[in-house]
Amino acid sequence: MNKNSTEEQMSSEKEKTSDKALSSDLWTSEEKDSVKSLYGCEILKQNCTLQEAQTKEAPNDAYVVSYLVNGKICHDLTRSGGKMVRIFDMYYDKFGNNIKSIVWGSGMISPRNWGYEPPKPKKRK
Repeated sequence: MNKNSTEEQMSSEKEKTSDKALSSDLWTSEEKDSVKSLYGCEILKQNCTLQEAQTKEAPNDAYVVSYLVNGKICHDLTRSGGKMVRIFDMYYDKFGNNIKSIVWGSGMISPRNWGYEPPKPKKRK
């Protein structure tokens, strides 16, 4: 590949990312699925207010990530199956050096019970 075509490709990718940043959903569904396998993380709420991210109806191992996109502070509620450094890596790879903070969320639900649905009782004959 020549240098001009790679520069054109990189500029078109930057334009695509800036278009994505302008939309309300900063994470596409494909990206959400890929971060589960690549980083072991799950995005519970994206691009929400700080009050929405600090909900008690979330697992207690979730983190509130604040980052800057086009001069606007955005907040996500994210959880990781492992260490917090995986969350940092995921956001750094996506948004670069625009991460402002990663703080502990205020969820009250045990991670074991998050998303758990009790089995339905069998009908008796």
